[in-house]
Amino acid sequence: MKKIGEALCGTVAVLALWSWLGGAAAAYVDESEVEMLLSAKQVNLSALKQKGPDVLPVLVHLYTQSDLKRKAVIAWVFYNLGWKSPDAAAVLMNDVRTQHRGLRLQVQWALGRVSDSPEVVDVLLDNMRHDQSPLFRDKAACALAYDQIHLTEEQKVRLFAGLIESLHSPNPQVRDISAKALKIHTGQTKGFAPKASPVERAKSIRTWEAWLEEYRANL
Repeated sequence: MKKIGEALCGTVAVLALWSWLGGAAAAYVDESEVEMLLSAKQVNLSALKQKGPDVLPVLVHLYTQSDLKRKAVIAWVFYNLGWKSPDAAAVLMNDVRTQHRGLRLQVQWALGRVSDSPEVVDVLLDNMRHDQSPLFRDKAACALAYDQIHLTEEQKVRLFAGLIESLHSPNPQVRDISAKALKIHTGQTKGFAPKASPVERAKSIRTWEAWLEEYRANL
């Protein structure tokens, strides 16, 4: 009986693992082959895509072992694959405030294409509002406008609220890029002009805030 019990437990364990893997064993992906595809004169994105999501753990590991230049290449790959990966998001978040221009831009763009985490929205909003570099601020806004591809309508409330709050910024560039991101998402401006008087801006912001409440109520 003990042996039967052990066999049964073993069977349950195997079934649990099978279920955890989505009903199919993960395919083996050769790391050296992935390195070769990354190191080619032009990254072979098509071949990487053909490997499916099983390539993601390999890319994550290579990212952690890479110099800044290759990290930027791998972040570009994550962006173009567009597959959710908490592990990819975690390693990218480590470089979301790097001062290396190429890597910073690729990381900011890639994050929303590997994750729907509220932390991603929050860190991009913070970079957009407070980074010392106008370029990094602008490209964080671009990431918020175009690259949050996994967000549900409910999750977009946090994004819209952050952009509307940023319309209060004392920095004219931040007001401008926040308004542009909102227009890209909604097709609307609510009459907001970044260089208008504080009174006029406040009026438009109140209109945006009312819109957000209606949006939330209709979810």
